[in-house]
Amino acid sequence: MNELIMPHNVGVKNALENMKEVLALYKKVIGNYRPLLDGERYLTDKEVSQILKISRRTLQEYRNDGVLHIILGGKVLYRESDLERVLESCYHPAFKR
Repeated sequence: MNELIMPHNVGVKNALENMKEVLALYKKVIGNYRPLLDGERYLTDKEVSQILKISRRTLQEYRNDGVLHIILGGKVLYRESDLERVLESCYHPAFKR
């Protein structure tokens, strides 16, 4: 085992590719991480509109109607538990034949 470790070595190439995949996964996890505040996770309007598949303008209308939102430090956020509650209250099972 007196070989030099060179970038063109197959084992080195595989190790580098694996490290790139781990780094990409790490960046994805860190990018999506939101610490809990008092046991609650808070979402931005962009995240909520993507989850509900509605425009941010429609979400603004929901906010104006008082459907769900809170203001924390001057920023509008949405409790994940409130979002789940609203979705569950509006759920209707499909008809059975």
